Amino acid sequence: MPTSPVKTRIPLTSFGHLITEVKRQLLGIEAPTSVELIGWRKYFNSYTLQGRRNCVLATYGIFAVTAAAYWMHRQNNKEKQASSSTG
Repeated sequence: MPTSPVKTRIPLTSFGHLITEVKRQLLGIEAPTSVELIGWRKYFNSYTLQGRRNCVLATYGIFAVTAAAYWMHRQNNKEKQASSSTG
């Protein structure tokens, strides 16, 4: 069985951490500290838990707004069809 040059044991459920560890050990790429992050990258990034949480919340928010707009548009079309067929 081939062995990996990565020396840490990381559960398969944390794939993002595995990629970060591989970058650190094999390529020498370090994640930026939160002080180095400026602008919107400070709040939406893949390096900190707060950044990951904000990305997830933004994604769920976009889905919720899209669903709400769809349902409102659908309801509006039903009302127009009902009023045009009766009048």
